[in-house]
Amino acid sequence: MFDSARDENATRPGIILRRCVALLVALLVVCPAVAQEAAQAKVSLRVGVNISAPFVMEKDGRYSGMAIELWQLLQRDSDTPSSYMVFPTFNALVDALEKGEIDVAVSNLSITHDRAMKIDFTQPWFDAGQRIMISQDSSTGWDVLNGLWRSGFVRVYFILSVLLLLGTWLLTVFDRRYAPDFPRKWTEGLSQSFLYIVLIISGNPQLERNHFGWVGRVLTGIWLIGGIAGVAFVTSSVTSVMTATALTNQINNLSDLAGKTVGVFAGSVSEEFARKSGLDHRPFSDIDSAIKALREKRIAALIGDAPVLEYYVHAHPQAALSMTGSIFAPDKYGFGLQHASPLTGQVTVELLNAKEQGELEALRIKYFGD
Repeated sequence: MFDSARDENATRPGIILRRCVALLVALLVVCPAVAQEAAQAKVSLRVGVNISAPFVMEKDGRYSGMAIELWQLLQRDSDTPSSYMVFPTFNALVDALEKGEIDVAVSNLSITHDRAMKIDFTQPWFDAGQRIMISQDSSTGWDVLNGLWRSGFVRVYFILSVLLLLGTWLLTVFDRRYAPDFPRKWTEGLSQSFLYIVLIISGNPQLERNHFGWVGRVLTGIWLIGGIAGVAFVTSSVTSVMTATALTNQINNLSDLAGKTVGVFAGSVSEEFARKSGLDHRPFSDIDSAIKALREKRIAALIGDAPVLEYYVHAHPQAALSMTGSIFAPDKYGFGLQHASPLTGQVTVELLNAKEQGELEALRIKYFGD
């Protein structure tokens, strides 16, 4: 009897030890799972954006725009909040998504073959394409002077000016000798002779000069004819250069961009298009700097997404900007996600539902009208 009691007392610590080990194992298995679920519930969805009105706009740390509103509409039934991260270019946005730095790209992101090799896209939600923006400012005086110089007219104007001054001097010399009432001071004499010659050129000789009789009248007539011809030549040459300058600077379609420097947006479809088309182009990081270059004539035109440029022209009527030509290189916008992301199917389903319910069309009308 004492032996059995000793055996029972000996095995009791072992039973307790085994129970403790089992409880510890259970805690190690359950606690991490609970902690992970709690952490996932608190982690926000990392949403990458590129500022491009009217699709993505930022003010005082708050984001708005058609793409942002559409994303919020698709996530209305989700408990996971979205945290936004801004990227300077679309290429930077795509690269960040490919590397897993963000979970989704929400912007007016064009669906292209090269991008589809790096990331997945949702169902397209907007039809777009490229278009040309130009400045409505007319040719500057410098443009006209440059055209006159290249055409050789400036040299002719110089010769005509020399003849005018020479005629003024000769008339002054003769009048000082043969006209007793002619001013003796050179400054007054030259000014009076210059005025008389200008009046003859303008076809309005108001001063009578009969110092040389019929010979003087013939010379005056010849000078009058030459003056009229000179004025006609100057007028026609300036007009022709202004017309040629306007035609040269006129841009109606893509073919007119040959030989001109155009602006594009860095890391965008417009930059890729200009590169493949062989256009002389200059990239800009944002639309404000591109518009500034266009107004200052550092670029002849700006190529970009048609809805973005059209929205800017509509929102800034005082900017003297206009759209020209039709849409080219058509494409579609979609939200970007990582390859094999579980969100792709969910977002696409919600997007199709938004289309069927007319919510997507309502957003388009809100930002672009009927």
